[in-house]
Amino acid sequence: MSTDTIKPMMIRDVHQGDRPRERLKRQGAESLSNQELIAILLRTGTKEESVLHIANRVLTSFEQLHELKHAAIEEITSVKGIGEAKAIQLLAAIELGRRMSQQRIEDRYTIRSPQDAATYLMADMTALLQEHFVVLFLNVKNQIIHKQTIFIGSLNASIVHPREIFREAVKRSAASLVCAHNHPSGNPAPSPEDIEVTKRIQEAGYIIGIELLDHVIIGDHQFISLKEKGYM
Repeated sequence: MSTDTIKPMMIRDVHQGDRPRERLKRQGAESLSNQELIAILLRTGTKEESVLHIANRVLTSFEQLHELKHAAIEEITSVKGIGEAKAIQLLAAIELGRRMSQQRIEDRYTIRSPQDAATYLMADMTALLQEHFVVLFLNVKNQIIHKQTIFIGSLNASIVHPREIFREAVKRSAASLVCAHNHPSGNPAPSPEDIEVTKRIQEAGYIIGIELLDHVIIGDHQFISLKEKGYM
């Protein structure tokens, strides 16, 4: 049996027409796999491995692609073959994509239904590791004029107080608002605390004259509207 060392296939060993950059030029970015797109961002491999092998290791290390959005530089550089410069390139590309996606939504966003609110918030909130309580402030046409994170941590009626919400609403001359928070567990079912907080905010809105239209709970790419469920 031969004792020759079998070297891993390098990017140069791939037929030129099948290389990620060539395929992107010929077929468009949408035709590439996640591995190939990451390989293009990383640009180069190492002496031992092709950039495609390293890209595949990135995908293996982060089981779901969206986990990369919340990864620290230290987590990405712990992947063999990824140095600080490559980690920064990845994080910059991810953030740019997030901002472009959010800008497309904000350019046209009017809240007409719980689905509208969930769609607006889902990309940012579905994979958060802590609970974030967010408020969307709307004008008389139900267009979003401001979005603000009011609190980060476990939802508690004594912590999420209506005064913080309505102080901002008055400052922004909001006509109405939508509250939302995420459940890191992925299950959007409301807890007793969620319902209690919602009722307190709704009652304060009646007094001040700024209506709470809904409270949306974001889970793992799913949501529940407390208004639709009859809790408000």
